[in-house]
Amino acid sequence: MSRPPKILVFDSGLGGLTVYSEIIRLWPGADYVYCADDAGFPYGSWKEPDLIARVLQVIEKLIAEHAPDMVVIACNTASTIVLPALRDRWPRIPFVGTVPAIKPAAERSRSHLISVLGTPGTVARDYTQHLISQFAAHCCVTLVGSSLLAQLAEARMQGRSVCDEDIAAEMSLCFKEDEGARTDAVVLACTHYPLLVEDFRRLAPWPVDWIDPAPAIARRVDQLLRERGFEERFAATGQARAVFTSGAKPGPQLLAALAHYGLVSG
Repeated sequence: MSRPPKILVFDSGLGGLTVYSEIIRLWPGADYVYCADDAGFPYGSWKEPDLIARVLQVIEKLIAEHAPDMVVIACNTASTIVLPALRDRWPRIPFVGTVPAIKPAAERSRSHLISVLGTPGTVARDYTQHLISQFAAHCCVTLVGSSLLAQLAEARMQGRSVCDEDIAAEMSLCFKEDEGARTDAVVLACTHYPLLVEDFRRLAPWPVDWIDPAPAIARRVDQLLRERGFEERFAATGQARAVFTSGAKPGPQLLAALAHYGLVSG
């Protein structure tokens, strides 16, 4: 290809920045549009048919405006529900999704006690159960659904204070003990949660391996771009902008956070 790729990274909010940051490490010369569907946040409360219709509507507008070469759905909830519909609607555009990293957690765990920390919808979904049956049948898996952590991560990114007690309460059920064995791996099954991982480490009752799927997603993006003939031979950094479906202008704290990721608003 004689031009850099344009990559659309999509999430319900700011959690997808954890995926974006890993992709841009591999492809700093690509052009990026990061879209936060803040008008629809949080996705965990949506019914599946409504969420499918919502995401299709937003993605259709984004594709028309930006003509991306690839779309990354940096949201576990949207990926597990909407990916098939997206691929059916736009078969020529590669869509990369985000799924709970249960396989690597099961492979790394020595105690065979692992937990999946996600939204209530993600941990209850049949897709998650299928991943457990396929890759973690030899493990005891604890599913922990939090309806608050994504909102706490959003608040932190926007410069608002977040209480340790709230974070600790939401993650406490991840830690299990059984006949001398302890949980030793926790799957972060929401892209918002790595934004709080330093808090998780500090507040955890004992050290565990926090499994973030973002590096694996970035490797998949890299593979697909190369398969499509794109090469890393362009400017050191491409264009990167963030858009918000609500149309609201980010405040100073959020603008600073976006700038940390190399993104400008607008």
